[in-house]
Amino acid sequence: MPQMTFVEQDGTERTVDAPLGLSVLEIAHKHGIDLEGACEGSLACATCHVVVDPSWAPKLAAATDDEEDMLDLAFGLEKTSRLGCQIVMTDALDGLVVRLPRTA
Repeated sequence: MPQMTFVEQDGTERTVDAPLGLSVLEIAHKHGIDLEGACEGSLACATCHVVVDPSWAPKLAAATDDEEDMLDLAFGLEKTSRLGCQIVMTDALDGLVVRLPRTA
């Protein structure tokens, strides 16, 4: 099974099983990682904002215009910011690393 690593706000790294077809948001919830996702993945908020490790960012599909619009609402936006609900785990993403941004 693929795995991915979440880097929490305090720098703690948590490597977890990442079932194929689940979004980063769903994987976080499955493992009790504090990633809100207020709209439950319907692309109506930015509370599942994550920062993708720069080495992984080019391996992701480009963000849609709708995702870019929602990201504009995220606090602490960075060059590799994405919404966790829009990154779906595939075999090619085995080892993905994302960081939870600092909150306001």
